[in-house]
Amino acid sequence: MRKKLLAIAAVGLMATATMTACDDSGDSGDTGSGSGNTSSGNGKARVGVILPDTESSTRWKNEDPKYLKAAFDEAKVPVEIVNAQGDRAKFVQIAESMVNSGVKVLIIANLDSISGKAALEKARAKKVPTIDYDRLTLNGGADYYVSFDNNKVGSLQAYGLIKCLESKGVQNPVIAQLNGSPSDNNAHLFKEGYDVPLNEKYDAAEFTKGPDQWVEDWDPDNATKIFEQMLSQAPNIRGVLAANDGIGDAVIKVLRKKKLNGIVPVTGQDATVEGLQNLLTGEQCMTVYKATKLEAVNAANLAVKLFNNEKPTVSNTLKDPESGAYVPFVSLPPEAITLENINKVVAEDKYIPQATLCKGKYLALCKQHEVGTFVKADKDEDQDR
Repeated sequence: MRKKLLAIAAVGLMATATMTACDDSGDSGDTGSGSGNTSSGNGKARVGVILPDTESSTRWKNEDPKYLKAAFDEAKVPVEIVNAQGDRAKFVQIAESMVNSGVKVLIIANLDSISGKAALEKARAKKVPTIDYDRLTLNGGADYYVSFDNNKVGSLQAYGLIKCLESKGVQNPVIAQLNGSPSDNNAHLFKEGYDVPLNEKYDAAEFTKGPDQWVEDWDPDNATKIFEQMLSQAPNIRGVLAANDGIGDAVIKVLRKKKLNGIVPVTGQDATVEGLQNLLTGEQCMTVYKATKLEAVNAANLAVKLFNNEKPTVSNTLKDPESGAYVPFVSLPPEAITLENINKVVAEDKYIPQATLCKGKYLALCKQHEVGTFVKADKDEDQDR
């Protein structure tokens, strides 16, 4: 499936040369606007960060830019953060503009390995050290990789779905699987992780394997169309392994139309606002929390050392399945989140602000499930009486 992108990506990359000179007139500054337009930085030495899009997950718009900028600000190292807005040719053009205008370290969260590799090659040609962030660029040759244990993420999703189905007492449920984008290596790692427990259930005839399909570019609109077709072909689906919260939310909206929401357990990932709100309503079974702040801080720590001409020491390595090379790998632990431990995300880490989560109809649900300060508020009221 990865190879089918070659022809499309090649066409996009051919356009790069004609676009290269178009963005050098942007505003100067340390941080990009996130609109996909990069500035020249006026030749200022800095760290460059390229994020993929704002559609596959809200984290790329909200959490990652915030935490990355804060980490570099604390280290007093200038940074320019730009989002490619899902445009593969633009992704490469941004990288070229950055390394030609003073970036000393390049961090990328790729859209796919084709354009990601092209971006890394631009940096390598200028002897700029590189860090793959969250997603490994296959055969890309990045100097470092910072991410979570992505097989573990998938495993947590599978065991979460199994637990939800067992708690409902469902017998031999038909399971639909909506995987992430085939162009994202992480999506393959997640699938490897959740296929193992699910296949054990299929082999034992405890679960029945239903439709299993990839969602191009992690696009929720694609997920909606895919799941509508799945459900029309297999109306007895009673469990959904959705690869992230965006896909999960698309599935839930389809289930609502069929009045199956809350009946059919749905997984997710990323602990987004929509994912946590779907937990509150009981329409989503679980999500996976990947502490973006921790990921951002670790990537920034590596980049700061490289910026200061120091060589970071990383104890772990990960084998690139395409090149066979071993990449120094900072591996971080994911955590399954359900209603039982939702306060890990809200109250403890404050990853999702309580005020953002508990709005409108979700306010009553936050109070009901004692999210954030509502536990303390209730106790204080009891004491006052």
